Amino acid sequence: MTRVETAMIMAAGLGTRMRPLTNSRPKPLVEVAGKAMIDHCFEKLVEADVSKAVVNVHYHADLMEAHLAAVPYPVDILVSDERAQLLETGGGLVRAEPLIAEDVFFCINSDNLWTNGPTNSLLQLAQAWDGDRMDALLLLVKREAANNYKGDGDFHLDDEKRISRRRPGQTAPLIYSGIQLISKRLLRDAPAGPFSTNILWERAIGDGRLFGAVHEGQWFEVGTPQAIAPTEAALANV
Repeated sequence: MTRVETAMIMAAGLGTRMRPLTNSRPKPLVEVAGKAMIDHCFEKLVEADVSKAVVNVHYHADLMEAHLAAVPYPVDILVSDERAQLLETGGGLVRAEPLIAEDVFFCINSDNLWTNGPTNSLLQLAQAWDGDRMDALLLLVKREAANNYKGDGDFHLDDEKRISRRRPGQTAPLIYSGIQLISKRLLRDAPAGPFSTNILWERAIGDGRLFGAVHEGQWFEVGTPQAIAPTEAALANV
């Protein structure tokens, strides 16, 4: 199993779908089940023995930095500052790269929640990682098992767990959980400025180096205020 010590937590977005709860705070600080969403992420990192985290900030950055300075988790936290310009997911990774010492690291969206299955979900990725074949390994969720999700799916997996995209006008059985394990190879020759990680994934798909692992626990998309109550009810029964 690959030892992964560092994670990047994506926390710079505007959280527009979560309004009005995000009118005065960043979305990762919205509470679900009595805890800020980003703190659920920190809890999962500690469970997987991840000791370092890089968190990007933009919207209400001062509030986010104050929260990060007081988190009660044994994780060393560095801030990747995007106050001057929101860089999207790909640009945020490129900005944060100098703060990440290891070649292989987790990248986690701060606005989704999950429970572990029989195997710790992050360790599941670490166990499946093969640096000779992979630039990124995405944790994927079966569409019917994705709580609060109403889309058409994102990806297919072949017999070797390589990822291909859903074709326009069709559905796909798997969705991206917002959790991935990546090598810095994925970021090579990246565009300047704001851009989506999808650009890097497309190249990895073309190279046959984008892989997926299917999540074994529960997963919750918490994108709107209406998703909070059913998520809390489900988590109460875990």
